[in-house]
Amino acid sequence: MDSNDVRRTWADRSGEFSPAYYAHYGPDEKSEAIGDLLVGALDRDDSVLELGFGSGRHLSHLQQRGFESLSGIDVNEDALDVMTDAYPDLAADGTFYFEAIEDVVGDFADGTFDAVYSIETLQHIHPDADWVFDELARITDDLLVTIENEGEVETGQSDDPAVTYVNDEVPLYYRDWNQVFTDAGFVEVESRPLGRDVLRVFRPDDHDSLSRSS
Repeated sequence: MDSNDVRRTWADRSGEFSPAYYAHYGPDEKSEAIGDLLVGALDRDDSVLELGFGSGRHLSHLQQRGFESLSGIDVNEDALDVMTDAYPDLAADGTFYFEAIEDVVGDFADGTFDAVYSIETLQHIHPDADWVFDELARITDDLLVTIENEGEVETGQSDDPAVTYVNDEVPLYYRDWNQVFTDAGFVEVESRPLGRDVLRVFRPDDHDSLSRSS
């Protein structure tokens, strides 16, 4: 399976792991974790981008906590209809890109977003598209957050990630996200388990605090 195959898998996804599937479950502990982080680190009018927003459940949670400048990227065009039905206020007020991350991230200027985050999305990026991680660092001005399934990842494995297949069809690539984004010029300022995933918080190496000065 090459990178184009992986993108098509998600673009055509219905049923399990589709936008409608996640809309059924709504916000969860990962939504709360992202919300708590951003509330402590950003102003409510700062710009936030979610990678692979799906139904919009995590962004909707941020909107309810007062964030006003919300954007998302998702390759599955069904995400728009799902979000319009499940979270109409978000659909009306947010900015959304219905393309693969690889196809849109290069169009953003340096530091476009104050915060960029991913919840179980970067783990599906094919190794052929590893270049996208440097692009994500480039467009992030302040805070980069990953909540990804790292499996049995070993330090130094990011150049050749291990892969497993969910239900024998959906590839999941295990990477050392600390190495990926410290190599891109960021510093990890927090890391902790979050269910089956690991939450990691990064900032550019000229930032040394998670909370902004008042």
